[in-house]
Amino acid sequence: MNKRAGQMLAMALVMAGVCNGLLSCSQYSNKPISKAYHNLTAHYNAYVIARDRLKEAETILFKTRQENYNQILPIYLPLDSTVSQPVKAQLDDAIKKASMIAERHQNSKWLDDGFVIIGKARLHKQQLDDAMEVFKYVNTRGTDENDKHQALIGLMRAYVETGDYGNGLNVAEYLRAQPLTKANTRDYYLTKAYLHQKKGEYAVAAAILDATFPMLKKGESTARLHLIAGQLYDVIGQSAKASEHFASVLQSRPTYDQSFYANIYLVQSQGLTSDGKRAAQATNTFNRMLEDRKNADLQDKIYYTMGLVEARRGNYDKAVDYYRKSIQTTTTNTAQIPYTYLELGKLYFEHKNDYVRARMYYDSSLALLPAQAPQFAEVANRKKVLDEYVDYYTTIQTQDSLQRLAQMNPAALDKFLDNVIAQREQQSRTQAALAQQAANRPSNANNALATTSDLQPNERWYLYNPVRLSQGRQEFTQRWGNRPLEDNWRRSTKEASAALAGDNNPLTGANPANAVNPVPAITANPATDGVAGGQGAAARTQRDALYAQIPLTREAMEQSKFRMENAYYGLGKLYKFQLNQPADAISTFEQMLTRFPNSGYKPEVYYLLHLSNEQAGRTSGWKEKLLAEFPNSSYARLAGRSAEGTPSANSEIKAQQVYTDAYAQYKAGNYPESLSQVQSALATFAGSHVEDKLALLRVMLIGRVDGADAYRQALSEFIRDYPASSLVPHVKELQAAADGPTAKRR
Repeated sequence: MNKRAGQMLAMALVMAGVCNGLLSCSQYSNKPISKAYHNLTAHYNAYVIARDRLKEAETILFKTRQENYNQILPIYLPLDSTVSQPVKAQLDDAIKKASMIAERHQNSKWLDDGFVIIGKARLHKQQLDDAMEVFKYVNTRGTDENDKHQALIGLMRAYVETGDYGNGLNVAEYLRAQPLTKANTRDYYLTKAYLHQKKGEYAVAAAILDATFPMLKKGESTARLHLIAGQLYDVIGQSAKASEHFASVLQSRPTYDQSFYANIYLVQSQGLTSDGKRAAQATNTFNRMLEDRKNADLQDKIYYTMGLVEARRGNYDKAVDYYRKSIQTTTTNTAQIPYTYLELGKLYFEHKNDYVRARMYYDSSLALLPAQAPQFAEVANRKKVLDEYVDYYTTIQTQDSLQRLAQMNPAALDKFLDNVIAQREQQSRTQAALAQQAANRPSNANNALATTSDLQPNERWYLYNPVRLSQGRQEFTQRWGNRPLEDNWRRSTKEASAALAGDNNPLTGANPANAVNPVPAITANPATDGVAGGQGAAARTQRDALYAQIPLTREAMEQSKFRMENAYYGLGKLYKFQLNQPADAISTFEQMLTRFPNSGYKPEVYYLLHLSNEQAGRTSGWKEKLLAEFPNSSYARLAGRSAEGTPSANSEIKAQQVYTDAYAQYKAGNYPESLSQVQSALATFAGSHVEDKLALLRVMLIGRVDGADAYRQALSEFIRDYPASSLVPHVKELQAAADGPTAKRR
């Protein structure tokens, strides 16, 4: 009994010691036993679980990513809260487990690591402000230098994602001087390369990636980075280095898509060389890829790349053929189509100067291009310019055709309109027959309505054919214009946007949409008799609608000419300022002056012809013509100012003296003499400091000499010609007074 009592006593003492030790294991204690306990518990009960959950989420995001190989791939996958939704549970669990370290294990060495995990998880959830706060906290309050460096790298990434590149570079500059571990050095290089890529500094980004590869293992992620480096070098014109990286993709255990696109880019780089042998090898490689059954769904990309190669070689017609084949071979994945349309648009815009066709392709591209695509805004802006061009161009063609129709004798006009109506009916019957054929097809699994499966695009039902849909949209716009969705949109009082007759008349089979679309629309054979199409109430209604557009009265003809004159004027300015085509601007303005010799735009047109000829390196007499016919116009003063340059000090003194004398004449009531003196001074002292004062004095004198209407016009011209003058507010006050109901002219 005594022995057993001794054992019980010893056990009690041990238990008491253990209990005392555990009771002293506070998370705020720095005792060895306490720290060891919390380090062990924080590591295995919180940190490891949080780390693994974060890694699981990142792996899922990487494996399920959607790459757009038509763009330079981003070094880091874009942060998107919608994309990260499937891994929300993993991210939330990582944050929960990592937060336990801060809640229960304050004295653990894993505290900083837990905060870093929280910051990274917040990044993936696109909670950028919260992530930055966490990273800043680690950098400020952390105890482990490596963890602080890791937090700063995360902070730099967060700055990049918010577009704050300045602060991102400041963090990068600080880290550059720190002794980083190999893992932190790798992450630092990748984040800094990502920063420069986002800024568009592709050469710097590619060079930093080159320094990163020795620290990376072979695998899918490394193959992806080699592909990105190759794309960056290709953009900056270093095709040799680009080829090296594309070849490295194939040696890094890539996925099939990565190897396919690496081969595509590699052959593309080799095909651009002036070496005929290598160019032929590139063509043979493309052909082998087309014959490979594994590439059946990627033929559109192969043809697209072949088109790029031919376009860069200057073989634009061959490039167009390949681009069209790319669209025709599109299967279920239509992601390539908008980029193919875009290249076609750029080719017609930049190399063929065919703006009508370019506009159609830009329109098709913009309709399908993702709004987040980097070039979306540029494409939208260019399409806006081309829309304006087509509007002016179509107006000229339409009004010219309508005016020629108005000159026809009634019998010939009736026959022509009957043929137009007959062609429309034939087209409608043809389209109805095609729709019926699609509806009557067997509804088996392999051919159900020809939706998406094994049929070529031109064999599919209309609504499942992206090419035909795009073509239909273009043809509608070409014929009817950009009409709002409203009742009676087709009423006869609306002016059609396409000509009823002429070289570009869609009703006579010359619709540009048919000529430029990869899969032409079905065209109707011209009617020979015109009788069947002209019978019945429906035909009479159509004929009346067509007649309503023809300017058969004097007022309608004047309105048609006015539209044409404005279109010529707008088209010439578009050539000059937006399209940078001075030769076309000259031709357009000269045609305008021929058609409308008494145009009110003559002074400005003379001036623009003078500028356009100078831009084209031609000598012309338009400046002299402007100065001779409109010596007192603002454009004559602009022409004189551009020739004379900045006035000298002596010229300024003379200008001031002339202004003083003219103003004295004005005060004395000698208005005609003062006006003559001012107009002469404006031509002589263009660009002087008192030019706007002389111009305002001219306005006041015109009001005295020529009356109220001329005075209002002169006020408007002053605001237009001198928008930066300090006198503009006063002139606007005069303008308001002149337009008032009780205005009293001085």
